[in-house]
Amino acid sequence: MKSGLHQSARLGQELRANPRLYQAMDMLYMPLIDLQQHLKQELLENPFLELIEEGENGDAEPEEQGEALDVVAEETSTEAPTDETIDDEAPWEDLLLDGIDQDGVRAPSEVREYVEPVSVEARDLSDHLRDQVRLLDLGPRDQLLADEFIGNINDEGYLTATLDQILTGINTVIAQAEAASEDERDAPRFTMPEVERMLRIVQSLEPAGVGARSLQECLTLQLPEAGLLDTLAERLIREFFDDLLAHRWGEIGRRIGVAPGEVQAAADAVARLTPKPGLAYADRAADYVIPDLMVEKIDEAYLVFVNDGNLPRLKLSRAYEEVVRDKRKFDAESKEFITSRLSAAQWLIQAIEQRRQTMLKVMHYIVERQREFFEKGIQGLRPLTLREVAEGIGMHESTVSRVTNEKFVQTPRGVLPLKFFFSSGLRSSEGDDVSARGIRAAIEKMIAEEDPHAPLTDQAIVERLERDGVQIARRTVAKYRDQLGVLSARLRRRL
Repeated sequence: MKSGLHQSARLGQELRANPRLYQAMDMLYMPLIDLQQHLKQELLENPFLELIEEGENGDAEPEEQGEALDVVAEETSTEAPTDETIDDEAPWEDLLLDGIDQDGVRAPSEVREYVEPVSVEARDLSDHLRDQVRLLDLGPRDQLLADEFIGNINDEGYLTATLDQILTGINTVIAQAEAASEDERDAPRFTMPEVERMLRIVQSLEPAGVGARSLQECLTLQLPEAGLLDTLAERLIREFFDDLLAHRWGEIGRRIGVAPGEVQAAADAVARLTPKPGLAYADRAADYVIPDLMVEKIDEAYLVFVNDGNLPRLKLSRAYEEVVRDKRKFDAESKEFITSRLSAAQWLIQAIEQRRQTMLKVMHYIVERQREFFEKGIQGLRPLTLREVAEGIGMHESTVSRVTNEKFVQTPRGVLPLKFFFSSGLRSSEGDDVSARGIRAAIEKMIAEEDPHAPLTDQAIVERLERDGVQIARRTVAKYRDQLGVLSARLRRRL
């Protein structure tokens, strides 16, 4: 074989997406609060963009907030109008697909990046515990040991390390500090009695039950505050914990000589304790939900609106447009910068409107499909898939997925995530589809209304649903019951 360099010609087609299309896909994916941050950043970076002042009318001004889909104009072209042709690009919808970067090349990170809103000064369980420790009369040495304990407590409030591990860890910290210090004096190492004493101090902090190493210890630590010391409830936790979890009231009653009903009453008192006390002080970062869409019932019709009143309303800066017209004043590099910035501004304005139209189309289809839900509640929810919506509005399934991701809609039945309206379905005896979410709601309602002395078994629930025309297997009922966090009939039974 002869080595060397060779040239060859090959004719082929491939799909490429420029950075603007990645930006458009990101904008379709962003929830409202993220889009607000993104547009504010673009406003700072692009001199050809400026805000539309209140009451101002401009050529690039978007349509007024709250315009219903029924009166929205036809979808505009995806090609941004510029002084020069931007690119020969495929249609918007064809490029909003997964896997469009066939060569594995993604757009530059600075194009796809947008500002992520973050919460500040969010205080969690660790902060709450450290605040309490600082109020105690502890020396620096004990403060160090207390920090070691707090660092090993998880969000649920449980101590995740053994005392031996804590002892080894804190002494390792001291040894490392000595090695890095020029002080030749050896600091005394911690002992197990000191660690055990600190455990009692940590377990005395709020919330009650924090620092426990098991569920049984967690409930035991809560007994004094709950006023359950020296009661049957305390005996259940300390002596009959496994039987307590299994609801063996009769067996416990026989062993200690009390009526099963009395045992069950004591178990009810135990059930009012908190199995995961730390969650009350877990990260309390404010997670605000701002609906991206609104559905309102007006004259028996459900109308869809976009909640974009707080979005920065952008237009092209007329001052910079005037500068561009006199191109003789600029060198080639300046002309290229001005042209690229202007076309990027035009594209962004176009992408905002395209996002708005796409969201309206998707939500309008959902409202039509789920009208029974808006009229009757969750029992009227029908099965719906992303593919069905995509086919109904003539878009790709991945586009619908982006539109519905982390988006919320304000409806007459509350603020709901768009994903709420999508669920699998079961077949009724009449041949209609029934939403799995609606079936779970029906099961939950049956159990809530059951006789506590004769709770419904899974088979009894199957038979009731079949009488209502819903065909369902017993194992499916058991699965839905588990998803609802409902115990089996034996464990729900009251004496």
